[in-house]
Amino acid sequence: MNSRRAVFRDIRGSNSRAALFDGIEEGGIRATSYSSHEIDEHDNDRAMEGLQDRVIILKRLTGDIHEEVEGHNRMLDRMGNDMDTSRGILSGTVDRFKTVFETKSSRRMATLVASFVALFLLVYYLTK
Repeated sequence: MNSRRAVFRDIRGSNSRAALFDGIEEGGIRATSYSSHEIDEHDNDRAMEGLQDRVIILKRLTGDIHEEVEGHNRMLDRMGNDMDTSRGILSGTVDRFKTVFETKSSRRMATLVASFVALFLLVYYLTK
């Protein structure tokens, strides 16, 4: 492929009149066998380099996406563990409330405490 590039550079870089007008005859143009092929090869090489750059960029981008997904998966795992812990704490609290409300005297005490809390919140919002 380097020899093809060298030939193409020789054709393009040459200042001689013969090289410039090679393939042109009176009454028309005679196409040379290597000029259009070499130009196509050069265009293909440039296109391949452009595609290679794009592939490198996409590879980096997919690597970044992979790292981001891994980070999110770790965060979701921690959140799941925290939710399991809070579910356990909440079920323990609900069990305590059940035992408080099972007896009649405990219901009255809970009603009294809830009334004081509601009264405190009402006074707090009215003074604010």
